[in-house]
Amino acid sequence: MLKQNITLSLSRDTIRKAKVLAAQRETSISGLLSDQIEKLVGEQEVYERCKRDALALLEPGFHLGGSIRATREEWHER
Repeated sequence: MLKQNITLSLSRDTIRKAKVLAAQRETSISGLLSDQIEKLVGEQEVYERCKRDALALLEPGFHLGGSIRATREEWHER
């Protein structure tokens, strides 16, 4: 997979804390960000697929049993 660099601006305090977190996890800030972004993208793809599948199930509707015993006109007689 071809990778591409990006530039990101963060406060000095955030960078300092990110360096500590990255060291604790034995990775780099770049590794932390890469993992989190890939996780977010993956979650979004799963969500979109599930949403599409759910909408496809709703498209034909659900038969809830019973039967219609009157016509629309009979229900709306005055």
